[in-house]
Amino acid sequence: MNPDNDAGQSRSGVSRRGFLGAGAVAAAAAAPLVATVADAAPAAAAEDDGLVAVRVTVNGDRHAVRVDPRATLLDTLREKLELTGTKKGCDRGQCGACTVHVDGRRVLSCLTLAATTNGREVTTIEGLADGEQLHPMQQAFIDHDGFQCGFCTPGQIMSAVAMVDEGPASSDDEIRERMSGNICRCSAYPFIVDAIRDGQEAMR
Repeated sequence: MNPDNDAGQSRSGVSRRGFLGAGAVAAAAAAPLVATVADAAPAAAAEDDGLVAVRVTVNGDRHAVRVDPRATLLDTLREKLELTGTKKGCDRGQCGACTVHVDGRRVLSCLTLAATTNGREVTTIEGLADGEQLHPMQQAFIDHDGFQCGFCTPGQIMSAVAMVDEGPASSDDEIRERMSGNICRCSAYPFIVDAIRDGQEAMR
């Protein structure tokens, strides 16, 4: 290399300045591509976060939510949709406080995966009344004082409505048998049976 060559030209005919200039141009050209890939990364990550999409109709309103595949319907209703009327009692399917309807049938929402309700219809205690008009079973529980602390009452009412839809009970003993999955820790059972008996008549 000729030390007197200001451009620092090599035997290949490419100067240092030329080489560095070409590198700068290449870097500038690549910058938009790098930015585009970086911008796209969060969106790609959001789609690959392990959640599942659930489209469900709740109380007549359509919802699209993304949930953990292990999330229960109970937690999704309370935490994602802010429908807190459905209560978390034992969280083991033993007390009935979390009873809701899925496609018209009563289920324990603490044992039901939210992902299994995709494309289905869910009714909670908030969706039972018709505007300001209470459902006959709700009104019967008020008329007969079928609750004390009220914690189990939403599940009791939802279960009672589904029970009547399944086929009316023919006696108080049958009501007790068919409602045996719903526990009242205040022991308001006599009033609950009276309420269900009258609510059943009003629903016919």
